[in-house]
Formats: sequence, C-alpha cells, structure tokens
Amino acid sequence: MEGVPLEHILGWAEFAGGRVVVEPGVFVPRRRTELLVNEALALLADGPQLPPPVVVDLCCGSGAVGAAIMHQVPGVELHAADIEPGAVRCARRNLEPLGGQVHEGDLFAALPPALRGRVGVLAVNAPYVPTEAIRTMPPEARLYEPVGSLDGGPDGLDFHRRVAIGGIQWLSPHGHLLIETSARQAHGTAEILAAAGFAVRTVRSEELDGTVVVGRRVAESVRR
Repeated sequence: MEGVPLEHILGWAEFAGGRVVVEPGVFVPRRRTELLVNEALALLADGPQLPPPVVVDLCCGSGAVGAAIMHQVPGVELHAADIEPGAVRCARRNLEPLGGQVHEGDLFAALPPALRGRVGVLAVNAPYVPTEAIRTMPPEARLYEPVGSLDGGPDGLDFHRRVAIGGIQWLSPHGHLLIETSARQAHGTAEILAAAGFAVRTVRSEELDGTVVVGRRVAESVRR
C-alpha cells in the first residue's frame, strides 16, 4: 500500500542510537525528537542521582523517548503515558524490560498520584500540528498514524496549554518541563509556559531540525 511507513513494515524504528518496537497504527518517532532526549539527558546529568530521578515521558507513543533516556540513565524512575491503547501496548514492549512503567489515560490523569510534586524531568512530545495542516502532511503520517497523535488544535498548541497548566503541579521544586514544538510555533509555546509560571528557554538544532522549549519550575509559581 502506498505510503505505509517502512517502520510499520519492519516492526521497529531507529531512534537515538537504538531500535524501538513500532506497531502499525502507532506514531513513528522522528529524528528531531532526539533533541528532546538530549535536553533531558543534560538536565539529568546536572541533577542529583540520589534518590533516583523521576522522569515522565508524556504522550509517549511507542515510548522511544523514555527508552532512550533509560538506556543512558539506567537508575532513573521512568513513567510513560499515552491515551492511545495501541501506543500503550507498544510502549510497554519497549519500556517494561528496562524497568519503566507505562500508564494509559489522558495526560496527567494517567499518572499515579504519588508522582505529584516528585517529577524531575517531564518530557512531552504532544501533538502540535494545526488541524488544518494535517491534510498537507505526507501520506505515511496522514493515513497511517493516529490523528490524535498529530492534531494539536487550531493553532497546534492546545496540548501545550494543558501541559503547562497541569505540569507545574507534578514537578519537583526545581523540576523541568520539556516540550517539543516547531520552529514556527516555538514563540507561542514559550509564551504559554511563561504565562504558567515557568522560567523559559528555547533550544534549536538545525542538524536534527528539532525545537524544544524548556521550562524550569520556580517555587513561587505553584498555583494554589
């Protein structure tokens, strides 16, 4: 069939120097998302390792981000979550052998309540394609990946708003929220995080064609 992603045919995708299982109907990890991994690893390298850091891979898809982090930081406490049952099944195949935990549900509602206030790194690759732009995407994405893994609402930033408002409650006192976005939308994503009370910086890699907005929680930003 025309446009079927090669990764769905092979059953795996190359990502961050390794392979992850990718089943038909599951979002295929892109190389640009390696920037999200790199930024998470840099923050983990700078932080304390005792107790083991808590990392959440939100909107995890196949669990590629979480798996790449666990390969580099074996002692991390990794939780991943997605609303798509197929993605959750796939993520469990990739993460559970490494010791990661995968949860099914809508954003933070999927996470164990005990994680609230303990997350050191919250890595998010939520949908950020504007609804009207989906019809212009290549067929391998438009026809063979779940629309829910692509559609970010009218301006592509609906999930970023939800993550910014909810995420600050789940982070540890000096935790970080990392959101993949596009170069065009980076300013909007940064404004959303700043309005929610984060100290914000934007990272861009031309080599990976990736953009990540990093928000650092500041203690006084927690909403009562």
